[in-house]
Amino acid sequence: MSYDVPRLDLADPAFDTTGPDVHSAREQTWWARTPYGFAVLRHAESAALLRDRRFIQGNARWPEQNGIHSGLFHDWWAETLLSLEGGDHDRVRRLLLPAFRKRSIEAMRPSFTALAEELIDGFAARGQVELVAEFAEPYAARIICRLLGLDEEHWPQVAHWADDLGASFSIDVGAQVPRIEAALDGLSGYLADVVAERRAHPREDFVTTLVQAADDPPAGTAGLTDHELSVALVFLVFAGMETTRNQIGLAVQTLLGHPDQWRLLASRPDLGPACVEEVMRVNPTVTWVTREAVEDVDLGDGLVVPAGGVVQVLSHAAGTDPTAMADPGFDLEAAERGEHPPHTGFGAGIHHCLGHMVARVDMAAALPLLARRMPDARADGPGEWMPVSGNTGALRFPLRFTPS
Repeated sequence: MSYDVPRLDLADPAFDTTGPDVHSAREQTWWARTPYGFAVLRHAESAALLRDRRFIQGNARWPEQNGIHSGLFHDWWAETLLSLEGGDHDRVRRLLLPAFRKRSIEAMRPSFTALAEELIDGFAARGQVELVAEFAEPYAARIICRLLGLDEEHWPQVAHWADDLGASFSIDVGAQVPRIEAALDGLSGYLADVVAERRAHPREDFVTTLVQAADDPPAGTAGLTDHELSVALVFLVFAGMETTRNQIGLAVQTLLGHPDQWRLLASRPDLGPACVEEVMRVNPTVTWVTREAVEDVDLGDGLVVPAGGVVQVLSHAAGTDPTAMADPGFDLEAAERGEHPPHTGFGAGIHHCLGHMVARVDMAAALPLLARRMPDARADGPGEWMPVSGNTGALRFPLRFTPS
């Protein structure tokens, strides 16, 4: 190895995982050191590592890495699908999977489209909107309510709990524990009442499907316990709502930075699916994906990850790696033609995001409508944004456009 390995300070809340320090490090080499273990910066190595069976999902140790060694949040985090491994992970994932069938999610597309139109109707005549509060958050939260069969009028409270749980991925998570645990307590109690109601009165919805998986699992498979069902439902509400809300804001930010692509999307709504893949490639809400080595692993070029060592795949760096594509620029038609490699935003391998189809379908429905209904949209000030590390996105994103 003929170079000094770069160091990237991922623990600094001001560090930008899409910034010049990362790009400079990626030009030099494919890996770097960080306070959270190692980082992988290029696409080929990232894709290989995410599928390498010598690594497990590395998020289980996140609370301990931040000084959280006990308590409600610590225990819940260890039991989520994100942290489970081996037989428990396979069993829980297999029991949850029927609720995420592609055919079932695709059948909800007209409902997603109608919801997006309804929300846009609420501000179109004003010619201005705060995108997060008036569109991204109610859209994501109401879709979760529809998916789970929750009372849609409760979406503001569901969104509030999910938003507080989103602090689980923040760099200052240690200071956020009281907020996170209050949300865990509130959302768990709410969903316990929903589960009890579905047991008494089954419906054609997500929660009923999961209750049936818990109570009447396939032969030879242990069902979900009530506790496992509670952990899974809370995590699905939080992950499904927060990531979609954040990614919509980041998608609009990216599209407005490329006005030709915004106009193209408005004229070609069939590019919605390609748009989702492109914005997650160049401006992902999940800025890194974590893996932990289960044995000593020599990845070459001087990088030996010891057993228990953690590696972060930097999503933007991998997605825009110029060694992996002729032109890493944002281009919907190039994405449609398959000229850009897959992004890492949903992970890969056995920990590939269970709800990826929901996110893909709901964002593909919403983004072309926003482009069509606000063709000359522009940012109305800088807005307010989370740090570009951990999970990122807009807190406030005001826009102006010609009223319609």
